[in-house]
Amino acid sequence: MSSDQHRFSRREVLGQLGMASLTLPGLTTLMGLRTYSSSSGELMAALDQDSIYGMGTERKLGVALVGLGKYSEEQLGPALEKTSLCQLTGIVTGTPDKAKKWKKKYNIPDKNVYNYQTFDQIADNPAIDIVYIVLPNTMHAEYSIRAAQAGKHVICEKPMAMTAAECQQMINASNKAGKKLSIGYRLHFEPHHHELMRLGQNEVMGKVNRIVADNGQKQSNDTPWRLGGGVGGGGPLRDVGVYCIQGAIYTKGEVPIAVTAKYHPVTDPKKFDKVEEGMDFQLHFADGTVAECKTSYNDKYNKLRGEAANGWFELSPAYAYDGLKGATSQGKMNIENVPQQARQMDAFADCILNNKATSVPGEMGMRDVQIIEAVFRAAQTGNKVSTREVVQVLDAVKK
Repeated sequence: MSSDQHRFSRREVLGQLGMASLTLPGLTTLMGLRTYSSSSGELMAALDQDSIYGMGTERKLGVALVGLGKYSEEQLGPALEKTSLCQLTGIVTGTPDKAKKWKKKYNIPDKNVYNYQTFDQIADNPAIDIVYIVLPNTMHAEYSIRAAQAGKHVICEKPMAMTAAECQQMINASNKAGKKLSIGYRLHFEPHHHELMRLGQNEVMGKVNRIVADNGQKQSNDTPWRLGGGVGGGGPLRDVGVYCIQGAIYTKGEVPIAVTAKYHPVTDPKKFDKVEEGMDFQLHFADGTVAECKTSYNDKYNKLRGEAANGWFELSPAYAYDGLKGATSQGKMNIENVPQQARQMDAFADCILNNKATSVPGEMGMRDVQIIEAVFRAAQTGNKVSTREVVQVLDAVKK
């Protein structure tokens, strides 16, 4: 019996004894409805490894970060020091100085350090179970596919890819390899957003008639690819506007049937010569509800709001890494902020260890890329664009 088989057998036994349990947001698709219970309560991040497994002898799943930019340095690296089911065991970078810094800070051995030429050798490293793609958008598909081909489970940052066709290739590669694919949608594991899912999807205040989702930032030139430089593939819709799409869908609990959109006027032609400066766009739902969305690289806003028949509910700020605040027409939300990325990665590790479906699968990432493509078409043509053919994947809360 292999070590992997040994771990799984013990885990099954422990599960039967009721020694380990974890609730995750539900995944619902039109292709076979499967719903897992949802909770905004504590995840495994609150437990130590001995508590999780009872005997404390099993290793955590190893994670390799691919791309050591600001998000990895300031968020994912520190988050992996707070996880209970996984840990940082490898890095992939093209910058020797970064490799040296990370090796020292996180005690990473030389054999677990790769660059983009040696990346595929990760297949021979049993210390790495999960590869987390934290690269510019144009590189997501290539390295997600190569990671799957190397026999690794994959988390890919949002947006999943540049096109829906690339998304499908990524899904196919993971399926062929028999490995799991998840998208870095951290807010699905955040209790303020769980509350908006509950209030909206369960129509706690009546039918949701209007949603407002705004996310914008003043983008500097410190990451040129976001403005279309270098490898390109940036722009506010793909980068921060995707949070608006996500928030509107899981608040309503439906996939829109059409979109409309209009670009913001360009105030800095030199800066925004390759990507849009911003845009207003609307998601139209089957029952007439409209989500009014706004995104920009030249203005700051950060809100997700639902307006229902008998009240309203809102997060502001809504999409930040910390400091989220919520309120309803009945008063403030007394909800604690949590380590979002640690919860996200522990939830995926739990799916791997217990052979469960992730609530943020590749199909959801493809859904959002399909909607992004439709929003661009709407902005370019001035027409309402149908999204009825978009993949019907939802993260649903328990009734």
